[in-house]
Amino acid sequence: GRILRSTAARHEFMRENPCPATGKKTGACPGYVIDRVKALACGGEDAPSNMQWQTIADAKAKDKWERIGCK
Repeated sequence: GRILRSTAARHEFMRENPCPATGKKTGACPGYVIDRVKALACGGEDAPSNMQWQTIADAKAKDKWERIGCK
């Protein structure tokens, strides 16, 4: 199943790292997603220090690799 993610950690990350597309600390970030540097499924923390902005295309490519490498 899906791994639960912390909304509070996500909001803290956004406050510290504004959206690269808009420069805003809240709201949508067109073309980007918040991604974990080390995936939760691979033992990564659900903390702002393990989050990064990533383009949607880069995130999809990384997700494919993580599905294989983190089983």
